[in-house]
Amino acid sequence: MIKDIKRKEKRKIRHSRIREKIKGNTEKPRVSYYRSLKHIYIQAIDDTKGETLLSLSTLSKDIKNLIEGKSQKEIHSILGQKFAELLLDKGIKKIVFDRGGYLYHGNLKLLCEEMRKMGIEF
Repeated sequence: MIKDIKRKEKRKIRHSRIREKIKGNTEKPRVSYYRSLKHIYIQAIDDTKGETLLSLSTLSKDIKNLIEGKSQKEIHSILGQKFAELLLDKGIKKIVFDRGGYLYHGNLKLLCEEMRKMGIEF
């Protein structure tokens, strides 16, 4: 139990350190990633205006049907592809990725690679 608390605290410290350096704007928004125990959330944020341009999660109606019964790797892959499609539809090709203090490894890395395959630069 104590180990989990320390892990969460370390992630929050890493995230605050990252957020000091990363800023997004309309042409190159910040893409924020967050995962809870059950769901995954991705947002494209314009920090200059303070508004969310796009958002996608495993709670979205169109995504919910696609991910039913899939593994975490498949879910992250699907989310990366769908979010990249939404970004390209809005005319956004370059982003600043905010990993939210999570290590760039495993499922998070897979999500980013899927977005890169679709043509998103970061």
